[in-house]
Formats: sequence, C-alpha cells, structure tokens
Amino acid sequence: MAVHVKYFASLRERIGRAEDRLDAVNGMTVVAVWAALHQDTPLPPNTLAAVNMEYAELKQEVRDGDEVAFFPPVTGG
Repeated sequence: MAVHVKYFASLRERIGRAEDRLDAVNGMTVVAVWAALHQDTPLPPNTLAAVNMEYAELKQEVRDGDEVAFFPPVTGG
C-alpha cells in the first residue's frame, strides 16, 4: 500500500524536502504515517493534516494511493 506524503511551509524547511513516499500498512493512521517517516521527530504541536486535499483528523486511516499532507496552522492578520 503506497501513500504519497507532502510537507508545506515551515515543515518542508524543517524536514529538508517537499515530499516522501511510504509503503504503509492497512489500518495506518495519519499520525502513524508521520511517525513511520520521522521516527526521531515528533509531530509538531498544532500541525494540520489533509488526506486527498481535505482536512483530516490525525486518527483518520489512510488507504492505498492516498495523498497525505502536513502543514503548520495558518495564521492571518
């Protein structure tokens, strides 16, 4: 099961790349995707996630072919 993972804004800068590909397992959640790719780096607080371009809870399960995106909270003025 393959999942495409994208990073945006300061997360992309922090990680040093814009995307990853992960061979995930059935039942894997969004937060587990992060943990599998960044074993030594906890998910930063208030990080937002999307699955297939729709906001998602961190406990949402991903499926084969999904695109998972992580980005910092949006602020405005």
